[in-house]
Amino acid sequence: MGLPGIDFPGLGVGLVILRDRKILLYRRMRAPEAGHWSIVGGKVDHMEPASQAARREAEEETGLSIGRVDLLGPAEVLTEADGHHWISLLYIASEFEGEPQLTEPDKLSAFGWFSRADLPQPLSAFAEAAIAHLDMSIFE
Repeated sequence: MGLPGIDFPGLGVGLVILRDRKILLYRRMRAPEAGHWSIVGGKVDHMEPASQAARREAEEETGLSIGRVDLLGPAEVLTEADGHHWISLLYIASEFEGEPQLTEPDKLSAFGWFSRADLPQPLSAFAEAAIAHLDMSIFE
């Protein structure tokens, strides 16, 4: 059958989590874009609504309890260096409970809250796409 994102375009989701005009970013340890700072997310499972996948992936990766999520827009990322091709729906959440954690240390090595003026580098293509979708009045 093959692997999504490698043998055929994968369908993924990403979630922008905002608090006090700052975005939560994690540093990836695996391809695609290992070493890059990114929003949380992952693949959509068969018969799983994308908005639920975004909430599930974010909860698994952060330990937060995510409330309402709203659609930001699409992103398509082709990472030639890693041989990955993903099409993702990007969502945003500002309603959540808890404090973020490193719940998947085999996938993510660090995290932090960042303002637009102090974004870490390098940013993943998904994080850049998500930031481009944001209303700048809520993220300065």
